Amino acid sequence: MKAMVLSDFSPIESRPLKLKEVSWPKPGPDELLIRVSYCGVCHTDLHTVEGELPSVRLPRIPGHQVVGWVEKTGEKVTLFQTGERAGCAWLYQTCGHCHFCLTQRENLCHKAKFTGYDVDGGYAELVVVPESFAYKLPENFPDDQAAPLLCAGIIGYRSLRLSGLKPGEKLGLFGFGASAHVTIQVANYLGSQVYVFSRKAEHREQALKLGAVWAGQPSEDPPAKLEAAIVFAPVGEIARRALEVVDRGGTVALAGIYLSPVPELDYEEHLYYEKTLKSVANATRQDGMEFLKIAAEIPIRTEVHIFPLERANEALEAVKHSRINGAAVLKIR
Repeated sequence: MKAMVLSDFSPIESRPLKLKEVSWPKPGPDELLIRVSYCGVCHTDLHTVEGELPSVRLPRIPGHQVVGWVEKTGEKVTLFQTGERAGCAWLYQTCGHCHFCLTQRENLCHKAKFTGYDVDGGYAELVVVPESFAYKLPENFPDDQAAPLLCAGIIGYRSLRLSGLKPGEKLGLFGFGASAHVTIQVANYLGSQVYVFSRKAEHREQALKLGAVWAGQPSEDPPAKLEAAIVFAPVGEIARRALEVVDRGGTVALAGIYLSPVPELDYEEHLYYEKTLKSVANATRQDGMEFLKIAAEIPIRTEVHIFPLERANEALEAVKHSRINGAAVLKIR
């Protein structure tokens, strides 16, 4: 099969992903072999390729927002049939019996494995996933539109939950890429007022079209204090800025897997009055199922920019430099 393979960590501008012919993966007894149609392109893929995340074993095929069709099933599979559509997200597998797994926090499992990071992912024609970690996708989303829901959507939804935002309250979104353009639709649906902070004029324009009540530069003060904020930009300085614009008792959720160093915080200005700074570490399958149900109800509309598989480096570079309005996806077949 064809796949974009990472053999050496390198800045994306040097085109580290190479198109190669590799062996077909073989599904185990409780696994699905999925023929990939589309795979979303994510900042996590970029951090993986550029060597900013620990413990990635090479060679590796990135990609964890996978949509495709079941090519083959293991003999113990009962939830999916050959020819059925299936999705695969970041969380690939957990131990199932540790303290975290048994208390609905499987995203924190020490033995968790992640798609495109610990195991090969969706920048390929075929991928294997345990059936219990595969998703049945709502019928009203075509494959390309469904792909960004499987990470950008799910992690945005978990970030929204962890922010503690209540209907009618004011939410700030810092950065307006793939995840934020989905999250704003969920927040609006739940009755929140959304304020967007982005350096890019085209992103601010898109935010207003999607229902933001205000959009400005990260350095600008919004017209009102906010009850919560989500930081999608992987920039530590933005985390501090978010703490400045949330009101007393407000929460700032950090949605990314990677963040540059956070500058020194002033206790009284940034943390006192019961402000909370909270990281968002992965997501659970329950998050995924809840989000996909809400996404179908709204229904979410993802703006996608499609690249062929062999142009995965270009897609990641576009994501790196915020050249995408919405989400980038790879068309595999």
